[in-house]
Amino acid sequence: MHPPQRIAEDELIRQCKAGSLRYQELLYKQFYGYAMGIGLRYSLNRDDALEVVNDAFIKAFHSMGNYDITKPFKAWLRTIVVNTAIDRRRKDLKHQLNIELDNAGPIISHVNAMDSLGVQDILNMMKELPVMQITIFNLYEIDGYNHDEIADMLNIPASSSRVYLSRAKE
Repeated sequence: MHPPQRIAEDELIRQCKAGSLRYQELLYKQFYGYAMGIGLRYSLNRDDALEVVNDAFIKAFHSMGNYDITKPFKAWLRTIVVNTAIDRRRKDLKHQLNIELDNAGPIISHVNAMDSLGVQDILNMMKELPVMQITIFNLYEIDGYNHDEIADMLNIPASSSRVYLSRAKE
């Protein structure tokens, strides 16, 4: 028995642009892991990430006609997944009580065991950060957005983005 043959990315894109549901499914399967990795960084749990990924693929399939084939598909899909996650986060943030940064006290940390922390320990600590801090950390440190871009995405001042990033790092 032969393993399933992987279809070339440009053929997948061409067929998806033509509206082929079969090729949309194949594209979804081929890029699901990539999209889920991004979705997990911006979501509080796996179920939320799955919802973000599915919504992002729906948006991608509806916008496939706008995709410029001279640009990398992964970068285009990444933008859609990040924006979908941010949109969801923005909607969720409307329902949360946010403390004004000017009134918040300093965070005091006495951690001396940084050398003994493993990757999983750091990931677990990141999950405990407030939603806004983890979102800005991901956007700035992992996805490479600057503070002005983050401010526009989240409808906050750029200075607040810097403060949230600083506190996430602490």
